Amino acid sequence: MTAMPTNPPLRHSSGNRAPKDAARAALRSRYRPCAWLTLRVHLDAAIAAPRAYLAAVWWRICGKRVRARARFASLLSASPHAYRLWLVGEPALDAGGDLNACVPIVALVDAGGQNAESALAPTLRSLAQEGITALVLGGPDGVTPARAATGIAWEQAPWLLPIAAGDVLAPGAGQAYRVAAARVGQGCCIYADDDLLDAAGRRVKPHFKPGWNAELFRHFDYLTGACVARARRADLERVEGPHWAAQVVAAALAAGEGQGPPIHLPHVLHHRRGRPQPRLPAAVPLASALPPVSVIVPTRNGLNLLRTCLEGLARTNYPDVEVIVVDNGSDDPATLTYLNGLDPARHRVLRAPGPFNFSTLNNRAAHLARGDLLCLLNNDIEVLAPDWLGIMATQALREEVGAVGARLLYPDGRIQHAGVVLGICGGAAHAHRLMQPDQEGYFYRHALPQFVSAVTAACLVVRRERFLAVGGLDEASFAVSFNDVDLCMRLNAKGWQSLYEPRATLVHHESVSRGFDRDPVGAARLAGELEAMKVRWNTGEGVDPFHHPQLNRFSERFVVGL
Repeated sequence: MTAMPTNPPLRHSSGNRAPKDAARAALRSRYRPCAWLTLRVHLDAAIAAPRAYLAAVWWRICGKRVRARARFASLLSASPHAYRLWLVGEPALDAGGDLNACVPIVALVDAGGQNAESALAPTLRSLAQEGITALVLGGPDGVTPARAATGIAWEQAPWLLPIAAGDVLAPGAGQAYRVAAARVGQGCCIYADDDLLDAAGRRVKPHFKPGWNAELFRHFDYLTGACVARARRADLERVEGPHWAAQVVAAALAAGEGQGPPIHLPHVLHHRRGRPQPRLPAAVPLASALPPVSVIVPTRNGLNLLRTCLEGLARTNYPDVEVIVVDNGSDDPATLTYLNGLDPARHRVLRAPGPFNFSTLNNRAAHLARGDLLCLLNNDIEVLAPDWLGIMATQALREEVGAVGARLLYPDGRIQHAGVVLGICGGAAHAHRLMQPDQEGYFYRHALPQFVSAVTAACLVVRRERFLAVGGLDEASFAVSFNDVDLCMRLNAKGWQSLYEPRATLVHHESVSRGFDRDPVGAARLAGELEAMKVRWNTGEGVDPFHHPQLNRFSERFVVGL
């Protein structure tokens, strides 16, 4: 037997060791700041909300992983170091596609702002690094958009990139835009996520944007300054004034109408010194001829809640309202007396005893309703202003709109519902829950009308013919939970998109701490309905088109995923 050398020659292992050592060193260098920042974020959370933090830790110890992650999501994201921690693991930008894509992009650099001249150099350097031609507008030379149009080779069908002096592109942004532009062909606009640069040049306050949302864009321009647009020479020659960049984007959207919606690249491609701010909406101009509406109110006992709800309906300013109270086996004498005493000229009481099935109760009433519109309304809703139903009805009459949902508040004033997001905790959840309405939150999204994947049936308005066209609520798969989400998704699939309308605001007396079903029967039923949601609408893995893959899937608050 030949003896093996005690020290094998280095040449047998050196070919693998160097790359492995380099990888370990890179991992260590990345792990050190990540570990420090993780500790810092947890300390921030523990100091800011010690009881909530300890509760989340206890749930994690007890194996309540979903509850623990949901609580940690909001606590950790509140740390001022949360985005820095996210940046440590920021997904690499892989444009893919043809690396030789030669779609021309021309940057229109707005140098007309304050201190724009001193901020111009990093912007031009960034554009040059991305191989993008730059034309400077404004500044000492006072170049106008019309004059800039003469320096563009329009025969090459270029894409325009309006950008403000001081803003810079992320490495690889130019290639990402070129590849996307080559794929979409005649599309009108491609936009990306962005963040801000603070005074020290550090990246802060990211905006992880939704897919194209035309209704939201009416109130919040989240494209201008972070997009490339296919505009025409005539469009550029017509724009003027300090807001010419937004006019270029608007002209591109108008020219591209019917060619498909703007394309979203879900990566932070722009680092900016400022961005357009949301505009709180003006009052809704009500439809001139509002059709009859049937309001469906399921109930069982709960007289105080029901009385408050029906009295609010009586104060509602709407020309033709039918109220259908669906009584699911009330046995409280006072409630029965109240129901028997309702004015039959305005109210119909539909007796529906038996096990509680929210979908069945509403479907039975919908088939008997005489209104052109249906309003599904929980018996614990309190009306605040008389115009709420007119606002929701006006929106529901739009050709592209399906279900319309109101903003609902808890009795303590915090938000209970501001639209529904798919995929939260594997199912669906109410957006921006527990926020104060006057807080900024996530770019004031809770205060802006917008298309959403779904809205709650606690207060929902939809055309009766459309409700019936998709089969109403699913009585078999969603007897209690997720029936409204499933309804909205089926309406969406028909081209009737769900819409959240915050200008209709009501109080929902549902308990803030209602939480999960804790009895075995309720827990089993909820688990079955959650599984049905995952199977039918892929909520366990898919990303809501109006949310973002980098936002936390365990938080209703639109916070960065850590």
